[in-house]
Amino acid sequence: MISVVILGAGNVATHLFKAFNKTEKVSVVQWYNRSIDIIKPYKNEIDTIDDLTQLKDADLYILAVSDDAIKSLSSQLPFENRLVVHTSGAAGIYDIDKKHKRGVFYPLQTFSKTAPIDFSNVPICIEALENQDYQVLKKLAKTVGSPTKKVNTDQRKVLHLAAVFVNNFTNQLYRVAHEITESEGAEFDLLKPLILETAKKAQDVSPYMAQTGPAKRNDKKTLKKHLKLLQDQHHKDIYNLLTTSIQRTHGRKKL
Repeated sequence: MISVVILGAGNVATHLFKAFNKTEKVSVVQWYNRSIDIIKPYKNEIDTIDDLTQLKDADLYILAVSDDAIKSLSSQLPFENRLVVHTSGAAGIYDIDKKHKRGVFYPLQTFSKTAPIDFSNVPICIEALENQDYQVLKKLAKTVGSPTKKVNTDQRKVLHLAAVFVNNFTNQLYRVAHEITESEGAEFDLLKPLILETAKKAQDVSPYMAQTGPAKRNDKKTLKKHLKLLQDQHHKDIYNLLTTSIQRTHGRKKL
């Protein structure tokens, strides 16, 4: 059994606690957060603390905190030479204080506290300085059914960047589409089968091959009609930027 202490109380920390707490192969011995009120609802399930001097011994300490807090929090931990990892996609492994054995346990998924997560669909990107520490992190990921991938810092950082494009930026485009449909009282829900089919196609076909639409066809008449329909200049700018990007990708516009 792997003993774990979780530090932080954001979306990732909450989902990791729930996942670890369901398996008999992991013992979450403690949950720390500087604001105890946030984790108070779990006090009957786990020892919750807001004082670092009260930290218990464990095989692994997971810093599920903001990137800016990793360096400071890891330096404040009242011990050394124990395995301490963070869950960030963008922070480096050396952001963890050098007095610890260092690693990264990065779940490549979007997390919201209220939305359930199936960890069998959450790849865990693992980085460690020592092989024995890597094996511990790999074993931990397997306890919740997650596939694992050994990555270095540079690979993890570009994966995180790419994740912003496919998740955060895409979600913002959904929001723009919602605003556009609302402007004429059309139903955004009618677009949901298209959203699902687009995501499904990306599982089997490269994004390059899957691209369709007026920008790829260089359908100038439709492009002009769309721009005329858009009342918000911000929406026009987004439309023009993405149209140009598609045209450049598919040879419709010179770089």
